[in-house]
Amino acid sequence: MKTTVISGDKTSMKALLSDLKQLTKFGLSLSVVFSSVAGYLIAADVVNYSILFLLALGGFFMVSASNVFNQIIEKDTDAIMKRTQNRPLPKGRMSVNVALSIAILFTVLGISILYSINPKSALFGAISIFIYTSIYTPLKPVTPLAVFIGAIPGAIPFMLGWIAATNNFGLEAGFLFIIQFFWQFPHFWAIGWLQYEEYKKAGFNMLPMGNKDKGAVKQIVFYTIVMIMVSIAPVLKLSGEFYIYPFTAFLVALLGILMLYFAVKLHKSQDNVDARKLMLASVLYITVVQIIYVVDKFLH
Repeated sequence: MKTTVISGDKTSMKALLSDLKQLTKFGLSLSVVFSSVAGYLIAADVVNYSILFLLALGGFFMVSASNVFNQIIEKDTDAIMKRTQNRPLPKGRMSVNVALSIAILFTVLGISILYSINPKSALFGAISIFIYTSIYTPLKPVTPLAVFIGAIPGAIPFMLGWIAATNNFGLEAGFLFIIQFFWQFPHFWAIGWLQYEEYKKAGFNMLPMGNKDKGAVKQIVFYTIVMIMVSIAPVLKLSGEFYIYPFTAFLVALLGILMLYFAVKLHKSQDNVDARKLMLASVLYITVVQIIYVVDKFLH
């Protein structure tokens, strides 16, 4: 009898952890933490591991809180889409009150931990949660321009790392913000292309021109080119303390051209297969580019 109870407890704990991972979008939250850690390493002259740990922890709580608030607001639309209908809230495995308590707790923890690094980090953490929850999420059913608003909190973590390391919001932090800001358009529009029919069912339109056509891909191509230009711009040493070597700029440009190749392919084919390749290339791009920036910093 005891064994049955223990195994039952293990199963329910496993189910609870699985629900928490879905609620916080655990994988996405970790990728955002990776961005902020990269931003810190690019900025820091000497790595303070306790600050790095606090940044990762505070950043994780901050992004997780945004994701939970988002799922509370979109509980009914999540139930309509295949990709999201098995989440804990639409399935009724978790109540809105429990989710709301988690979101508030994570907000307080995230902002408090970031405040312990410096007040500016906490301020940008709070701005990120506010914009994502109170502006981006409610705008999603209203206008495709919601993606532009969503790109603001999405670009804050990379910049947040710099602010955590230097306690300074200047040209360098602004540049890190702009790089991640422009990257998000081809990335999210590729997802918007893939999920177009599902999003439509839920009343969302995430593509730039409102339609799944060549016009949308022209915007993807344009923003990919802008993203490449801003990503290699630090080679010109116009971005303060944040600059990169010419060879680094060359590597970054190569990665950008790979993304551009898939964007052009999508323009020709208008096929979901190419949209998926573009989306995967965009994930590869932002991850590898941030690593390249960090390596470049330690070669200075």
